[in-house]
Amino acid sequence: MPYTNTYLEAEPTRAEVDAREGVQLLEFGAPWCPHCQGAQAAVEAFVSEHPLAQHAKIEDGRGKPLGRSFKVKLWPTLVLLLDGEELARVVRPITHEDLEPLRAAMVGG
Repeated sequence: MPYTNTYLEAEPTRAEVDAREGVQLLEFGAPWCPHCQGAQAAVEAFVSEHPLAQHAKIEDGRGKPLGRSFKVKLWPTLVLLLDGEELARVVRPITHEDLEPLRAAMVGG
């Protein structure tokens, strides 16, 4: 699944996320967030390196249950899942190198 630059109109439930098979990259943030905007080149490069990963941008904020269930506190937070289980996460990446924990989890997972 290719990189997406738009946030989902409706966030999935935690049960839906947990039930999905395969690799998922959840990107929690907001379209107006400068940290989120600054991370896009690195995120896009990571997704292009791993085309089988399902990439979803989740607009986060007050009252958004999915972000709370993943204990998201700063944006962007990227959570890498395999069959609904968290493999790795990265908070406020800027560079390609900042995503190394996700790459390592993909190799090890």
